Amino acid sequence: MPNFLFKTEPSEYSFADLVRDKRATWEGVTSALALIHLRGVKKGDTIVIYHTGAEKRAVGLAVATRGAYPDPDADDARRVVVDLKPVRGLPEPVALAVFKRDRVLCATELVRLSRLSVMPITDAQLTRLLALAKA
Repeated sequence: MPNFLFKTEPSEYSFADLVRDKRATWEGVTSALALIHLRGVKKGDTIVIYHTGAEKRAVGLAVATRGAYPDPDADDARRVVVDLKPVRGLPEPVALAVFKRDRVLCATELVRLSRLSVMPITDAQLTRLLALAKA
């Protein structure tokens, strides 16, 4: 199954909020490239939750409970949302600095396209991330 990394500003909606809520609809994505990636999310896909802002680190795992579907609150047919639920927090969050210096993670779009909010990650990148997180 494919894997994705979703970025969020923790002061807006954090991984702890997702754990508290038990489910969420991932919405508000407007970037054309991020929307292309979001449209590729299917039920069961693994999602790494990454906190932006001052934290800049991968903090938890979630799973898509429903693949991409039209955003019911948007007047734009291009906008989609995804439903997800938390799986677990990462025992040791993985900082952006680690992504940049790691030989596997440095190839992620997180490093290459720093403003992108939704991006795919490979199985190898997910495996490496989980190893670094001691998960």
